[in-house]
Amino acid sequence: MLFESNWMLFLLFLIAVAWFFSAAIRIFREYERGVVFTLGRFWKVKGPGLVLIIPVIQKAIRVDLRTVVLDVPTQDVISRDNVSVKVSAVVYLRVIDPEKAIIQVVDYLNATSQLAQTMLRSVLGKHQLDDMLAERERLNLDIQQALDAQTDSWGIKVANVEIKQVDLTESMIRAIARQAEAERERRAKVIHAEGELQASEKLYQAARVLAQEPQAILLRYLETLTVIGADKNTTVVFPLPMDLLAPLLEKTKSASSGG
Repeated sequence: MLFESNWMLFLLFLIAVAWFFSAAIRIFREYERGVVFTLGRFWKVKGPGLVLIIPVIQKAIRVDLRTVVLDVPTQDVISRDNVSVKVSAVVYLRVIDPEKAIIQVVDYLNATSQLAQTMLRSVLGKHQLDDMLAERERLNLDIQQALDAQTDSWGIKVANVEIKQVDLTESMIRAIARQAEAERERRAKVIHAEGELQASEKLYQAARVLAQEPQAILLRYLETLTVIGADKNTTVVFPLPMDLLAPLLEKTKSASSGG
């Protein structure tokens, strides 16, 4: 009976020792740290590798130092020009101070997510719709800097913010399409007007050159007749201005008078 009692005590002792070592040994990977508390008070950040703690008296909270990709839910944003859009984004963050990440905030991932939603609406609300569509790089940087300034006290580093998608209403899409079509028509008219201006300048220069030699005008006139008469199936009645023939008639009269 005594032997059985001693055996039970020895077995309980082995169980207690095994539990003690299992509770005392912590292994942290290279990208992990352990925030250790002693009787509820912060002691130090331990790891990576093997860490020994005193069970019951001490407690270690595991913190991952790798970059976390945090999706920001779609937010309803009203731009500065009073256009309602739906914007979604993604935030890249990591813990740089495990002590602050555990002590200063209850759940740093949820807190950063909520703050990112607020910052997304606040920053984008200061810009017009055209800026959201054309200047995403600058807006990403503005949101990242504003968010990083707020999370610094939590030991969180916001490395990057990317606006994934900007959704417009159907009426706004149609309005933008009409605006783009009107812009294309305006550019086409400007190009056509510039072409007409350049053509008129060239015609003016040609007219000045031809005015210096009346015979050149006659040769140009005859060349036009040749081009039109090339088509045998077409009959063209082409009036011949007398002012073009006047120089030839004067030379003919001069020659007759001299003879």
